Amino acid sequence: MNWDIIEGKWDQLKGQAQQKWGELTDDEWDQISGKKTELAGKLQEKYGITKYKAERQITEWEAELKN
Repeated sequence: MNWDIIEGKWDQLKGQAQQKWGELTDDEWDQISGKKTELAGKLQEKYGITKYKAERQITEWEAELKN
């Protein structure tokens, strides 16, 4: 699934993202607002991971959405 589609359907997909990255707060999800770079930054911050690892997790999640 293309990120433009994810961003457009963020309200529907946010629940799935919350299940995957449960440590993020509701306020953080609202700040992310479907933006990929914001999500990567919050994952780095909250989980203490590198930018590469955050982006990789996001890419894997995108692939899961296609199935």
